Amino acid sequence: MANITVLGCGFGTALAVMLDKNGHKVTCWSKYQNEIDAILKDREHKKLLPGVKLSESIAFTTDPACVSGADVVIVAIPSAFVREAASRVAPYITSGTVLLNVGKGWEENTYNRLSQVISEEIPNNPVVVMAGPCHAEEVARSVPTSVVVACNDHAVAAYIQEVMMSPTFRVYLSDDVIGCEAAPALKNAIALCCGIAEGMGLGDNTLAALMTRGLTEITRLGVAMGAKWETFTGLAGVGDLIVTCTSMHSRNHRAGLLIGKGEQVEKAIEQVGTVEGYGCCKITHSFAEKMNVQMPIIDQLYNVCFLHISPIEAVKNLMTRPRKEEKEPFWN
Repeated sequence: MANITVLGCGFGTALAVMLDKNGHKVTCWSKYQNEIDAILKDREHKKLLPGVKLSESIAFTTDPACVSGADVVIVAIPSAFVREAASRVAPYITSGTVLLNVGKGWEENTYNRLSQVISEEIPNNPVVVMAGPCHAEEVARSVPTSVVVACNDHAVAAYIQEVMMSPTFRVYLSDDVIGCEAAPALKNAIALCCGIAEGMGLGDNTLAALMTRGLTEITRLGVAMGAKWETFTGLAGVGDLIVTCTSMHSRNHRAGLLIGKGEQVEKAIEQVGTVEGYGCCKITHSFAEKMNVQMPIIDQLYNVCFLHISPIEAVKNLMTRPRKEEKEPFWN
């Protein structure tokens, strides 16, 4: 049995349910007292996981000292707030505690991956990253899925594999930390595109083309960052891309639907809540320019979200680009 603290009560709550069923001692932390009070009142996160009852054995707190003595601290925080959360708990982290980041995204302005952000705030503890198709709603209900974890220290990754594995949650190992962070971060923007296309009433062919060419683009940038292209063909890449682009569980997909149906971008984001693909698009567009990597789908999503061109015009811009070969250099 491991002593586990989960930072964040969104996806983190779903993981807490699973880990509690596995026999681990689990504590969930949130900086929002009203969120903790509501959960404790009903033993249910009615906003994010309605219908999922939370065991009395799972503790909930706003005290950052709850990480002290934990074997594993899981960081399940939206990308924009990871540094703040890591900074809050850093004084209480115990030597030897393994940090597991399950968030997906970049830090704006620095272009840092989230594991880098965590390591800057908590420099003396190993950081593992997790990726793959795992919507919170299904994890909490023990619907089978598979994910991949990666760390520069294989033994630490293997430890997390042992802790997280269950009959409904299969964990694979990878040594490609960059790829396992870049792929799930970048796919959020492609999922937003697919939602827009579906909202416009475009067909299955369009969605399949967006996912396929979108995967090519995110692989292209990932390889430029130092990732292995093969990682993008696995759970962190294709697996996470499919589930996020096609499921109504995905906030990126839901926001895209609204935009495609004519809702203003800002209002669509406000209605849905945290939409990682929106912020990721802006950061990725800037980062790709800096890295001199071509990402035409991301470019057009940026134009829709931040320059307010119409989705119809964006599709036309993509479809009338100069002729290309499909083969990519990283296939060699």
